[in-house]
Amino acid sequence: MKSFISLLTLLLLCVTSAPSLATEKTELVVYSARNEQLIKPIFEAYTKETGIKIRYITDKAGPLLQRLKAEGAHTKADLLITVDAGNLWHAANEGLLEPLNSEVLTTNVPSALRDPENRWFGLSKRCRTIVYSTERVDPSSLSTYEALGEAQWHDRLLLRTSKKVYNQSLVAMLIAEHGEPAAETIVRSWVDNLAAAPFSNDTKTMEAILAGQGDVAVINTYYFGRLQQKNPELKLALFWPNQQGSGVHINVSGAGVVKGSNNKQEATRFLEWLSSPKAQNLFADANLEYPVNPKVQPHAQVAAWGTFKGSDINLGKAGELQSSAIMLMDRAGYR
Repeated sequence: MKSFISLLTLLLLCVTSAPSLATEKTELVVYSARNEQLIKPIFEAYTKETGIKIRYITDKAGPLLQRLKAEGAHTKADLLITVDAGNLWHAANEGLLEPLNSEVLTTNVPSALRDPENRWFGLSKRCRTIVYSTERVDPSSLSTYEALGEAQWHDRLLLRTSKKVYNQSLVAMLIAEHGEPAAETIVRSWVDNLAAAPFSNDTKTMEAILAGQGDVAVINTYYFGRLQQKNPELKLALFWPNQQGSGVHINVSGAGVVKGSNNKQEATRFLEWLSSPKAQNLFADANLEYPVNPKVQPHAQVAAWGTFKGSDINLGKAGELQSSAIMLMDRAGYR
């Protein structure tokens, strides 16, 4: 009789524990400001390798951050993927991201491209550099971002609007490097040299150079890559500025584990996988960006643009100084 009771107790324990096993999470929820066509193949590859399904919601960075704030501890999200270090900084500063203790991530992602408190990590590099007309500009006349304000570029410089976070981050990093008064002098000199009002995006800026409206501009390299794919004989080329000094301005697409996640361990594993050599080309090549993992080579088209020294100022400054950068650009007349 005692043996029968013991067996019955064991069976009851198995039955009562079954629901917790059955509800074990085999799915991740990702909020992504990166376009669906860029992330879907990556999610599918991870599911194929691990069996973990990924549900995702895509939107602009601002609405996604507002959604996470509103959902708080009740959020279904496990991971936030977004573009620009300024947006990642804001997510961390709002307490939306979980600090991680991951040797894999700190090994795979250089310190300048991740949050000092390890709340977010860059996954692909997007360089904001100089583009010029190969018909009207001798590249030996180019040198630095700062020098675009010199007299030789009067009525020859084109820029994208200051309303875009990419330019806000660039100016924020100028403040980090030079201090606010000197950065304002630089931005004012750019405005004085403008050949046309700022454009709404980088593609239109480059098309204006091709149309003869200006000769040089500052753009994200992947926009150049897209235009180059459409027209291999493009009469434009990239120039890597500040090679004797601070280096090219680097920004990132990146991610962090959401603080309200109910599956932080699996979300961390996925983030680690995204930083691995296996996944880095999947993440970067789709948008002609650069892998953050120094062990991984970029796409052949990207590699053909040449090597360069990048800035090693921590990208957290892009968010920390963003408000100052916006006010500075407004004072300088950069619209």
